[in-house]
Amino acid sequence: MKRRIIMSMLTGATLLVSTLLGAAPAQGADVPVEFGSDWHDPVTAAPPVDRPSGRSCQVTVAEARFRDFTPYRGTYAPPDGCGDRWSKVVLRLDGNVKGRQFDRLGYLHLGGVEIFRTSTPEPSPDGIEWSVEKDVTRYSDTFRTGQDVEMLIGNVVDDTYTGVIDVKVTLTFYAAKPVTGPATNRAPAADRAPAADRAPATNRAPATVGVPTAVGTPLTARTPDRVLTLGEGGTLTTPRNSERIVAEVYATGSGGGCEEYWYLSVPEEAPYSCRADDGPYREVQVTVDGRPAGIAAPFPNVWTGGWSNPFLWYVIPGPRAFDVTPIEYDLTPFAGILNDGRPHRVDVSVVGVPEGQSGWSAPVNVLVWQDTGKAVVGGKLLTRDVGDLTGSSDYTPGTEHRVDTRGGHRLTVAGYVDTSHGRVTTTVTRRLAHTSTHRWTDGESVDSLDAIWTDDASVTVDGRGPATTTRTQRTYTMNGTTTLGADDRLRTVLTLGDRADAVTTRNGRRTAWSRLDDTYTGDATFTVNVPRDQRHAVGTTSERYRLYGSSGCHDRRLTTVQGVLTEDRAGC
Repeated sequence: MKRRIIMSMLTGATLLVSTLLGAAPAQGADVPVEFGSDWHDPVTAAPPVDRPSGRSCQVTVAEARFRDFTPYRGTYAPPDGCGDRWSKVVLRLDGNVKGRQFDRLGYLHLGGVEIFRTSTPEPSPDGIEWSVEKDVTRYSDTFRTGQDVEMLIGNVVDDTYTGVIDVKVTLTFYAAKPVTGPATNRAPAADRAPAADRAPATNRAPATVGVPTAVGTPLTARTPDRVLTLGEGGTLTTPRNSERIVAEVYATGSGGGCEEYWYLSVPEEAPYSCRADDGPYREVQVTVDGRPAGIAAPFPNVWTGGWSNPFLWYVIPGPRAFDVTPIEYDLTPFAGILNDGRPHRVDVSVVGVPEGQSGWSAPVNVLVWQDTGKAVVGGKLLTRDVGDLTGSSDYTPGTEHRVDTRGGHRLTVAGYVDTSHGRVTTTVTRRLAHTSTHRWTDGESVDSLDAIWTDDASVTVDGRGPATTTRTQRTYTMNGTTTLGADDRLRTVLTLGDRADAVTTRNGRRTAWSRLDDTYTGDATFTVNVPRDQRHAVGTTSERYRLYGSSGCHDRRLTTVQGVLTEDRAGC
């Protein structure tokens, strides 16, 4: 009997830290001997979004009940009473679902900008509620004007799968404190950008993005001046005075096919239910006018039906499952090319996907910081050093089949821009590596994977004053085994890791640092091929989320047994 019952049933919708609210832990006597018809609402150990004090305004962006693949469409208007400059903007999704339903993937667009991507928990017969929060301050440019809204969580509701997904999404705006003092670094009027291209005149610190603070939010000196999407044919036209350009890609393998669990795919010659020509190596690449501009390792998302065992995820989801983090690519070395006022083609591709096979979605936003002191910022691409894409995926037959995979890639790009405050050179280096060992038996009754991905990035900005370098070392791990016994008892034991070390140095001295370690472990067993009330499921899951650094500390541990929250402990 094949083990590939269903890894997950996310049905394909076209497609920075979450917190879920729950009750206090139960005492030992409250834990049942097996899962019942209800369990604790979903909860994660991730830190909440830090909210500033002061005046705030809330806007409801979407309110819908998803039962098919019809998108919710509406309109958004900026908040009234909080101005148009905000110290923080927080998105919150509140959802509920009841009955029987698979995990589903969803997105939220404002004016074509993807501000949120998520997956849903699978419900209990009695029903669950969950909440997700995300810091979306970086999209402030989008929020300042009225926008069309589109949201979709593709779903199927019938006599068997009865769960209607009911969600409400709000944005809360926290008014910025007035800026006092004289404007600085003002250029002569003849050299300034025209009003249509000029960002608001505020005190401007050097822009940084994507460096986590000790509370898990991006360390951003100022929000982007513009948020752009790609035009027809995947083209991008930036303001001519752009001095920093960052693309973000919400890349997910999904759709119910093999690319949903691409990390388990094997070469064509191996006898396994998911095959790809070159095995499981995947890499998300960005090109500008056909030239390599960025590479990244995709995060190995495990949705809430993953590894054939929904009992692993009923209370604690896998890392990033409810708040999909976009991959960031610093395209500033290409600013001298992009600032010529013409459209340039930007393409995103996923290396390793078999030709003609669908299953990946990769929408792109482009964040732009502008130079208020110049109408046109010129520049030049200096270096583009693309290493060879190396790797192998070797199949060894036997009573236990085995595939050993290794892969890696390296890219360095550098370029300068001539800004109103001098020439600034940006050098971006990224190194990727992947190793995995996949073992399984005939019929896939035993199926195991031990995998690690590393994605090391370095960005050096050298202009007036000492150079500043930000290095981020990301590591993703997956170690698990699913076993289907002769008695139709299916057991999954799994550990997932999401880790990142980031450090910023200036003139060789460390100015900021952070370390993230988000570890999930689970062990769950149930009977397959029987009605839901005869599964006799048991399971223990836990998550420990540690994030600490130069600006603070967060450390929280959760444990569940048979769907009951038995431990919720915090402390640094």
